Amino acid sequence: MDYTPRPDDIRFLLDAVLGAPARLAALPPFAEVDADLQAQVLAQAATFVGEVVAPLNRGGDETGCRLEGGAVQTPPGFAAAYQAFVDGGWPGLSAAPEDGGQGLPAVLEAVLYEWLAAANHGFTMAPGLLHGAYECLRHHASDDLKARYLGRIATGEWLATMCLTESHAGSDLGLVRTRAVPQADGSLRVSGTKIFISGGEHDLTPNIVHLVLCRLPDAPPGPKGLSLALVPKVMDYGRRNAVHCERIEEKMGLHGSPTCVMRFDDATGWLVGEPGRGLAAMFVMMNAARLHVALQGIGLLDAAWQKANAYAQERRQMVAPGADRAAGPSPIALHPAVARILDVQRAWIDGGRLIAYRTALQLDVARHAPDARARERAQQWCSYVTPVLKAACTQQGFDGASACLQVFGGHGYVREWGIEQTVRDARVTMIYEGTNEIQAIDLLVRKVLPDAGAGFAAALLVLRDELDASRDADADVQRRLAQLRYLTTNIAMAAHARPALPYELADDYLRLVMVTLLAWAWARIEQAPGAGEPQARAAAAFRRWVLPEFDMRAAIVKKACEPQP
Repeated sequence: MDYTPRPDDIRFLLDAVLGAPARLAALPPFAEVDADLQAQVLAQAATFVGEVVAPLNRGGDETGCRLEGGAVQTPPGFAAAYQAFVDGGWPGLSAAPEDGGQGLPAVLEAVLYEWLAAANHGFTMAPGLLHGAYECLRHHASDDLKARYLGRIATGEWLATMCLTESHAGSDLGLVRTRAVPQADGSLRVSGTKIFISGGEHDLTPNIVHLVLCRLPDAPPGPKGLSLALVPKVMDYGRRNAVHCERIEEKMGLHGSPTCVMRFDDATGWLVGEPGRGLAAMFVMMNAARLHVALQGIGLLDAAWQKANAYAQERRQMVAPGADRAAGPSPIALHPAVARILDVQRAWIDGGRLIAYRTALQLDVARHAPDARARERAQQWCSYVTPVLKAACTQQGFDGASACLQVFGGHGYVREWGIEQTVRDARVTMIYEGTNEIQAIDLLVRKVLPDAGAGFAAALLVLRDELDASRDADADVQRRLAQLRYLTTNIAMAAHARPALPYELADDYLRLVMVTLLAWAWARIEQAPGAGEPQARAAAAFRRWVLPEFDMRAAIVKKACEPQP
């Protein structure tokens, strides 16, 4: 079965739980983006994703991409679907109107990309970096580069790549060797080879804009010596640049997306931003991409749940405990083991969505709020929570999809039902845009501990103040927020004597934070107007099967922080 977006589920979280229409209306650019307009955008996006993109998913996986004579051919239907994507204005959903975009909130774009990934992850890899490339050029490119490239990227007329990784330089970007030599006309000559480049070559757009991490002559070693170059596939006057696709990788999943090895042979490019400040410019792309990767995890989990839930309602095996034996074999959805799998994934999907959508709303606040302090607090929230979402939601996207495959039994392991593709496609999300281990270190070591957790504690207090201590569920969340602040202080103190300790505990700490955020999310969902039986069932599953992880991780952190003999 193809994935089906459900706009009503999303509107409940945005409108009833988060109060998104009122929050957005308080931001000047969105004063006229009322609930009706938001609903209309979501309805149209659901139709496009469900009718145009989702039906291409299986064929794209089975056919894959082909490299012939240096050119990549994408699966049948992809080029037409992408042109329909552009014609519908979807690439520029949140881009500024003066750049050719629609100027709509980032949170609506977040929902769109969640649905796209759920429906057809391989296809979604093509436009997946447009938003990041747009923001990178908008903030760091020269006026000349903006005039030539920004509008075409904003509208999706041209696609973009992010060329970081080299065979010897993955997470350690300071090892990058690609060289860029300045020319008398102000351009650069870029030489080097990049690997794992999503959409490095394809037939979807006439040009591809490569943003390449490189090193200028006499640049110091390490990350401070890196610069960023814009290198187009095709020059302004139609000549092909010296950019070559050497091969496309044979991958576990994402067969519909060409993952390329790209070679730059004295290719013409231009500096983006300041020399030696390439990582700062590139991280504008990466931070935007990490939230969208988190949403990929949520979307893929929802796709897996939809398949497993539909199958479980129809498949009959044995008699479920408490069921009428005279009625014969029960739908496996009634068997406790299967019900637990399905309900736990539902708890992760809706809880993860709420946190991700809150973060996307905070991105809108950080960009557009009139009050500087509000912008600062929103940016701080995004800084803390984005790595948590990226790591935890992608891990659950894979683990949960595997659990959903289990619902099918042996039928899940064969191609007929499509669930095995979801498992394969989901696995890479734990690796790209910074491995999940890197996300955990980023959270604890780079963001939480430098001020001994004071800034993070302030962000948690905002969540606490949104709860009602007179409700048992809310009071429980407040206690856990306090315990998380206490454990953060313990780590900060213990790290003085054992500097390696935060690195050892980073994964446990990130999981502790995510479960706490999920507890907050479900406390909010349950009390929202319109919450019904499905939400109550998922909330019960969360408290019974997911929330106990908090105590386990807290015990690990507490024990590790004790003085060593």
